[in-house]
Amino acid sequence: MKIRIKNMVCRHCVAKVAEVTSCIPELDLLGVELGSVTVEGNPDDKVIDCLDRELRKEGFEVIRSREEAIVSEIKAKLLELSREGDGMHADIVTILQDSLCMSYRNLSRIFASTEGRTIENYFTALRIERIKELLLDGQIPLSEIAFVTGFSSVPHLSTRFKQATGMTPTRFREIGIRTSLSDI
Repeated sequence: MKIRIKNMVCRHCVAKVAEVTSCIPELDLLGVELGSVTVEGNPDDKVIDCLDRELRKEGFEVIRSREEAIVSEIKAKLLELSREGDGMHADIVTILQDSLCMSYRNLSRIFASTEGRTIENYFTALRIERIKELLLDGQIPLSEIAFVTGFSSVPHLSTRFKQATGMTPTRFREIGIRTSLSDI
């Protein structure tokens, strides 16, 4: 059985969820991947509740509703796209429709009602965090950061970055602090 888990955003999260899950003797863990754990059989509600309690101590939680599962899948796909070199240039509408086998209209409605913001706003927040990461890394110039993150130009990136953070990319590079991906 696959159990969907909320707030898993990186390989460290996968390791922590695996650690927590393996400490529950009633669960025979088969595998952990971003957003879910796979266990042998069908654990009862009492065991799932125990897993949820233990995961919440670490900032995760079991996803119980279909809508939460869809939102989790959307977030995982967008996070994956934000990490790819040319993912920012992709058509997120088509990618989400194809990967979740649902119309973008329905995906957008579910996401907005669950998260209180649009898919586009969430994706922009992920892009801003990616820009922050690249700025703090200091390895590539702003023009390349603009290209990699899907902005048409440095001025366009700078304007959107300042709207989101209240500072220019240059100023952020000097004093920047990133937001945890689970807080986006």
